[in-house]
Amino acid sequence: MAANTLMHTDFAFAGQTNKYTGKVREVYTLADDTLIMIATDRLSAFDVVMPRGIPFKGQILNQIATQMMKSTADLVPNWILSTPDPNVAVGKKCTPFKIEMVIRGYLSGHSAREYKAGKRLLCGVAMPEGMKENDAFPKPIITPATKAEQGDHDEDISEEQILEKGIVSEQDYNQLKDYTNKLFSRGTALAAKQGLLLVDTKYEFGKDTDGNIVLIDEIHTPDSSRYFYAEGYEDRQKSDEPQKQLSKEFVRQWLIRNGFQGLSGQQLPLMNDGYIESVSKRYIELYEQIMGAPFEKASTDNIDKRMRHNLKAYF
Repeated sequence: MAANTLMHTDFAFAGQTNKYTGKVREVYTLADDTLIMIATDRLSAFDVVMPRGIPFKGQILNQIATQMMKSTADLVPNWILSTPDPNVAVGKKCTPFKIEMVIRGYLSGHSAREYKAGKRLLCGVAMPEGMKENDAFPKPIITPATKAEQGDHDEDISEEQILEKGIVSEQDYNQLKDYTNKLFSRGTALAAKQGLLLVDTKYEFGKDTDGNIVLIDEIHTPDSSRYFYAEGYEDRQKSDEPQKQLSKEFVRQWLIRNGFQGLSGQQLPLMNDGYIESVSKRYIELYEQIMGAPFEKASTDNIDKRMRHNLKAYF
């Protein structure tokens, strides 16, 4: 029997002032500016939330993100204070910047699709001629995206447009770029230890109540990042084979094969029990490969009750 999944939460915390529901996470704000972020088992692709959850996905994302935050805290301050439950992170409220800092080390995914369409500028950044899909860029490129409100697609934006529109001040944007490059460099080194290449990822930042820029949301998870296996990478490039990758790209590819890319009028394909189980196994494989440690499944008998118990003990 498949494990239970966490699709939504309905907490009423003492001092609760707000609840935000994202595609995957639910965030509760308390009056003292504490945030309680819950990673559900929802799966989103092409900015659409799939009707069925993936067992253990929320736990996997939360545990990778919080561990990666710890592994980069010496470079960039972050929002997290504690992780009282496998699916829960508690931290401080920040005012998010309205952009995502996307950084790419390789011509993959969105950048490869744009390149194939004949574009050589992405977010105002030049991409060299003569590249093949999945080739490494001479050095990583930052290609920001505007942060979409719920349900809308994130959109590419250039540094010039960000500054022109006053979305971020020049001083703050320079700090964001510096942090993004440092985080990607650390993420690349952490991945290399596990025999992986960090292909591309995104970072989100905000300002805390003291006006400091801090790292928020998740980092280096398979939902926010793309990884390749380092072993055999060069050979696969030479022989024009697809790269063996660790990300949720396999879900996107399955949807594309089944005629769905999030466009209007397209029907979501049915995800049967066997497919859901296979996605869960892939996420566990992602966890173990990225973290270099076995994944320990938390009890899913009653996830809601477990979280309530752990949060009560914490507060």
